[in-house]
Amino acid sequence: MATVELTKENFDRTVSENPFVLIDFWAGWCRPCLQFAPVYERASEAHPDLVFAKVDTEAQQELAGAFQITSIPTLMIVRDQVAIFAQPGALPEAALTDLIGQARALDMDEVRAKIAASQPGAQDPGGQGSGTPEA
Repeated sequence: MATVELTKENFDRTVSENPFVLIDFWAGWCRPCLQFAPVYERASEAHPDLVFAKVDTEAQQELAGAFQITSIPTLMIVRDQVAIFAQPGALPEAALTDLIGQARALDMDEVRAKIAASQPGAQDPGGQGSGTPEA
């Protein structure tokens, strides 16, 4: 499967309509990005059930800024509209394959529960937070 070019116009639709999206933030002048491109393309062919997308950070500066992309290439994985992984750096093929396997194995109900528990206003069993008791 060919990779999908993401823009600010199609990003939300792509992520909301697909349960598993890998996103490569890249730029044409970035040598590590260009070296990672064939690895990413081979992974897309090996996993045709997943959506592999690319964001050209030069053409889509607003989108890259929204995700605070400061180093490229950056790989992000979104499952069920939740970003479960984001890391800069070009991965070797074996590492990318392993990462995809780990992402597939995640229990998304557990992930959502952890996110909900970490949100402001989540129930604090100690009642006062994790500060030092006052004398």
